[in-house]
Amino acid sequence: MTAHRADDATDAGIDLVVDGAAVTVPDDGSSLLAVLRERLGLAAVKDGCSPQGQCGCCTVLVDGAPRVACVTPVRRVAGRVITTVDGLGADDRERWAEAFLAMGASQCGFCTPGIVCRLEGLRAKSAHSAVERDSLDRALAAHLCRCTGWQTIVEAWGVAVSGASAAEAELGHERDLVAAAQRAELEGGEPQRVGADVALGRGGFADDEAPADALVAVPDGVGGWALAETLTEARTVAGKVQGRRGTREAVAPLETPAGVWALTLRTSWVEPGYLETDASWCRPGGEPASPLANGGAFGAKRNSPAAAAARRLADQHGRTVRVLLSREDCVRMGPKRPPVAAGIRADGTGVMRVARTEGIAEAIRSVAPGLVVEQVDVAGPPTSVDLRAAGWAEAAVLLAALEARGVSGGGSREVRVTSPGGACAEVSIGDDDTIRVRLECGEILDPVVLRSYVIGAAHMGLGWVTSEGLAVDGGGEVGDLTIRSFGILRAADMPHVEVDLVASDHEPVNGSDAVFAAVAAASWVVRDCPPQWPVRG
Repeated sequence: MTAHRADDATDAGIDLVVDGAAVTVPDDGSSLLAVLRERLGLAAVKDGCSPQGQCGCCTVLVDGAPRVACVTPVRRVAGRVITTVDGLGADDRERWAEAFLAMGASQCGFCTPGIVCRLEGLRAKSAHSAVERDSLDRALAAHLCRCTGWQTIVEAWGVAVSGASAAEAELGHERDLVAAAQRAELEGGEPQRVGADVALGRGGFADDEAPADALVAVPDGVGGWALAETLTEARTVAGKVQGRRGTREAVAPLETPAGVWALTLRTSWVEPGYLETDASWCRPGGEPASPLANGGAFGAKRNSPAAAAARRLADQHGRTVRVLLSREDCVRMGPKRPPVAAGIRADGTGVMRVARTEGIAEAIRSVAPGLVVEQVDVAGPPTSVDLRAAGWAEAAVLLAALEARGVSGGGSREVRVTSPGGACAEVSIGDDDTIRVRLECGEILDPVVLRSYVIGAAHMGLGWVTSEGLAVDGGGEVGDLTIRSFGILRAADMPHVEVDLVASDHEPVNGSDAVFAAVAAASWVVRDCPPQWPVRG
């Protein structure tokens, strides 16, 4: 990606075979990820947390065995054969790409090249032996996927290893990928491609297309930008320190409003947890590459600083500039779901106290006009109403739980949420933990994409209640700086989701946000509505 240093030729060399080609790289202490992505320009190898070794996006095969590249020193694999997703055999690549497309196992496509490498390694190792679900879960434990909720990835594995054509076995008809992309854009909030190559990491991410001769800019920790010829050098100039997981638990920072309430709820800050860190690049006098190249990051990148910085720095230095945030930068600088503390009466009136966030009061009142909104200044990371259903989902959860618990005349364990856009999601959770979703959100457009987003929203809604939250100290500093500390559910933690999509001729609207809120409500109800999230244990 970035230009080679002028003194590279004087460094001792390390020989590798990468995707079938013999290469020699300097023995300069680089990680395998830095060599593959920064030196050799292999953009299919993604960087979601480097160098934390926790997201799995940079997974490649080393002599056929999966390995996380960002924590592997390149000298440790000297003389070995390295295979990225692009180096797999053509038939194998097509098999996985078709299976992921057919099952909706890739949305933005950032995490999937590493997952494909992991699954191909498992397939080759198991040969003709059957792979049990727990073995598959153990393999996927090295990865995070924020979009899909894992189920469709497991289904894609079954299709790929069956040897059947994914399109024939799972669809039986020609798909309209233009309509599929339309549905993906409705659900994700930003334009998104749908195609087999997306699962192979070719979604057009900004940092993948940055010119090799660009200056690299990273946050310097004091409000400015550190620039250098390479990413490694820029991070050295910035004094980047690898983030760690804090020892504090996520705590709800706001006190419940005084009153006699049928239900109360307190939440903490929640990290959106998108895997592609903010990136952009720009030529002098040009337009910056969008950080939203293939997906909306659940609203978190809508006001990313990367593009504006790339434009300004390119004009200032008279050179193309590539701006890249680290995982720690995203945690410190990026918007979070605002914490709330609410009390609600049986008639749907009450008070919701919320960290001061522009537009949050209107979002809450759009579904719960009976709630008085109190905005409070609280020390902590930035918040945004742009994040998935922020404000109105919390209000919808309270109202749905009232009805389901019988406080307002209901009595069913099934919950129902109607979004401000008119989508209606009905959710129940069985004794076997199966999540059953019935969704009506206008014309379906593409059932594979919509089902994928529904399952992904169920994954996020369940995690929101049971495991997700950020530890923030009294001064407002986030203590959880590793991607595993956000509480995102692993594949092994995710129950089965049954999806019933209701066909309609009405105008298509976003449906997965309603599912997100409804699954959260149902998950809360079956746990008897404890007053604080996340619910531990």
